Amino acid sequence: MKIFILLLAFIPLTSFSQITFDQYFQNKTLRLDYYHTGNSCEDSYSFDELIEEPFWGGSKINLLDKFDYGKYKFLVKDFDSGKEIYSRTYSTLFSEWQTTDEAKQTIKSFSETIVFPYPKNNVIVEFYSRDKKNELHKKFEYVVNPNSYFVKTERKLNYENFEVINNGSSNEVVDIVIIPDGYTESEMDKFKNDCDKFVGYLYNASPYKENEHKFNVWGIIAPSTESGTDIPAENIWKNTVVNSQFYMFDLDRYLMTNDNKTLRNIASNAPYDQIFILVNTKKYGGGAIYNHYSVCVSDNNSSEYIFTHEFGHGFAGLGDEYYTSDVAYNDFYPLDVEPLDPNLTTLVNFESKWKDLIEEDLPVPTPVTLDYRNKVGVFEGGGYVANGVYRPMQDCSMKSISVDNFCEVCKRSIKQMIDFYSE
Repeated sequence: MKIFILLLAFIPLTSFSQITFDQYFQNKTLRLDYYHTGNSCEDSYSFDELIEEPFWGGSKINLLDKFDYGKYKFLVKDFDSGKEIYSRTYSTLFSEWQTTDEAKQTIKSFSETIVFPYPKNNVIVEFYSRDKKNELHKKFEYVVNPNSYFVKTERKLNYENFEVINNGSSNEVVDIVIIPDGYTESEMDKFKNDCDKFVGYLYNASPYKENEHKFNVWGIIAPSTESGTDIPAENIWKNTVVNSQFYMFDLDRYLMTNDNKTLRNIASNAPYDQIFILVNTKKYGGGAIYNHYSVCVSDNNSSEYIFTHEFGHGFAGLGDEYYTSDVAYNDFYPLDVEPLDPNLTTLVNFESKWKDLIEEDLPVPTPVTLDYRNKVGVFEGGGYVANGVYRPMQDCSMKSISVDNFCEVCKRSIKQMIDFYSE
C-alpha cells in the first residue's frame, strides 16, 4: 500500500516535468498584447493583437511557473488535449495603480503584454487575477491560431543590438536586455559604456557575482530625440524613445513608463527574459515590477544600489523591506493575508517563507537588538508599514541604500530564480 501511495504521489511530478519544448513550440516568441481595464475594486481584459518576435530567450526546460509570486498568471494550454504547456506569474503597473487614490475615483486602461514560445498548433491562453486574499480567478481566455495571417510579423522598431556579456545559449542563461531612454544619437557611446558599468554593478553583489556565467546581457541602439527624461512637477518634458517619466503615481522618485508597446517593440530586437530601462539622468529614481520591467537612472551617486535593488523586484519578485518612505499605495499588504513576496511575511503562513532558515531557539517576532544583528529572524517593519509585516534580517539591500547587502533570504530567492532560467 505504501508503494502504491508513493507511485500516486510521483505521477503528478512526472507529468509536470514532461513537457517537451520541440513537441509544442518553435524557437521564437509569440507576443500577445491586451488591455487591462478597471478601478480599485475590479478589472477586466480585452484582446489587442498578436505579434511574432524572432527570438525565444527563455528556458526550454522550465516551461511551467513554480514560484507563484505575481499578482497575475497566464496559462497556455494545448487546444486539442487541454494540457497546460506554459505558464508564468507576473505583476504590472496596473496592479500597483489599483491601490492608489486615483483608482478609487476613476476607471483606467493599461496596455500590457505576455510572451511565450511560439506554439506549433492552436492554444488557449487563460488570464487570472488575484483577489484580496491572493486567490487566483480566471478573468479571460483567448484562442490563438499561430498560423493565422493576422499574426503580425512586421518589425515596427528595428534597431541594432550588441552583446554586453555573452555566456552562451539564451535558453541556458538569464537574458537581460538593456534599453536606453534619453540617450541621443551622439550619446550612444555613453550608453554602451553605461551598460558595461551597470553589469559591473550587478556582478558586485551576491549571489550574482557567484553566478555571473549564467547571464547574457544585450544592449539596443535605440536613440532618443532629446537627452534626459520627463519630470512633470518641474514642467520638464523630453522627447525620448520609451517615454519614461518621474512622478509616476505622483511619487517624485518613481521613474517608469506607460508606453508598453514601444518598450516591447524595442525589446524584441534581442532575446530577453528581463527588460531593464536605463534612463540618462542624474536625478535619483527608478522602479521595477515583477516579470514586467525594471528602471534605473544612469548617473546618480546611488545608481549601483538602485540598479540591484530594482532588479531584485523585477527579476526575483522581492518586496520592499523599508517602511519609513512615502509611497503611493494604500493597504498594499493586507495583514490577514500572506504576501506573495518571498522576503516578506505577515506570519499568516510563515511556513511557506523562510522558517527553515531560522535557528530553533530564536524568538518570533525577533527583537531589533545587537544580539540578532546578523541573524535571520522575523523583524517587524516592511512592505511600507511599521507594524504587522515582517522582514528576514535587520538590514538588506531591499531595505536601505546599501550595496552588496542582500539578506540570506533574498540571496536564496535570487539564486532560485537564476537556476530556474538557466537549467
